Amino acid sequence: MTLPEIRIAYPPWVDSTVEWEGVYPEVEDRMRLAIALSRENVARETGGPFGAAVFERDSGRLVAVGMNLVVPRSNSVLHAEVVACMMAQARLGHFSLGLPELPAHELVSSCDPCAMCLGATLWSGVRRLVCGASGDDAKRLGFDEGPVFPESYRYLEARNVEVVRGVLRHEAAAVLDFYRTSGGPIYNG
Repeated sequence: MTLPEIRIAYPPWVDSTVEWEGVYPEVEDRMRLAIALSRENVARETGGPFGAAVFERDSGRLVAVGMNLVVPRSNSVLHAEVVACMMAQARLGHFSLGLPELPAHELVSSCDPCAMCLGATLWSGVRRLVCGASGDDAKRLGFDEGPVFPESYRYLEARNVEVVRGVLRHEAAAVLDFYRTSGGPIYNG
């Protein structure tokens, strides 16, 4: 029996969208990248309407990006936040982005994370989570974000993960509307 191999790769358009050696000094600059990733993913029909990126928190240096790849890769865990964290850890060669010898990292997501991605955020080792659109914006489309409660964010904060929500929310939510009008599938369970 031959067992399947899982390989995760960026869609071909990523290099034309991402300035890999870029520095994103302001949180809005970082969010604009996450939103651009989500928009391109929809426009190029390579996945769902969510984008994320991992940055060095203090310098703004880009480490990795992620976009929702659930449908094209037939894998329910390939949410943008998970892909961004996996790629960042692979690039840095560490299982945790929170090791003392590394600079502090942040995860910037075009939308409030689902329950799975909130867990992945904690385990990834990032020290700050920055969100654009709200979970309610995603729910309006029919996405089920799972058991996410105000306590979920307090749990992260109690474990030294700063949480910033609503950054460029309207721009991020516009991509969700674009996905809806383009007829993208709602994939839950």
